[in-house]
Amino acid sequence: MTLEEFSAAEQKTERMDTVGDALEEVLSKARSQRTITVGVYEAAKLLNVDPDNVVLCLLAADEDDDRDVALQIHFTLIQAFCCENDINILRVSNPGRLAELLLLENDAGPAESGGAAQTPDLHCVLVTNPHSSQWKDPALSQLICFCRESRYMDQWVPVINLPER
Repeated sequence: MTLEEFSAAEQKTERMDTVGDALEEVLSKARSQRTITVGVYEAAKLLNVDPDNVVLCLLAADEDDDRDVALQIHFTLIQAFCCENDINILRVSNPGRLAELLLLENDAGPAESGGAAQTPDLHCVLVTNPHSSQWKDPALSQLICFCRESRYMDQWVPVINLPER
């Protein structure tokens, strides 16, 4: 590996870390503003009813999920819909960390049936605009810029890894 290749790889790693940090910030703000939709079917419903209000779509899958044909079909349809409606898409490679971010401060109590908490489907997460206005959030702007740059490099659904804490 040459010095230039090493430097480029290091810059890409640093960029991915900052994108992961920006995603964490966006998810934290969206959680507090209750502008997150979780679940493949819930996301599909929202995309059908109000696609103009969605600013970011996250698709999360690990290696085991890559063998789930039905989930991959859902992902393909959601990706196509998002591309057609100019919705930014990111693929998250570590759904466990995404679950930590979305469920850690979950203020919902235990499920009513039997008292056991039901884990939601976190394979698809949508972030919507609060109050139908564009966010003036630098973290969201960074994510949108990253998605746009990825599309310019023909990477339509960039994969990021959320930083472990």
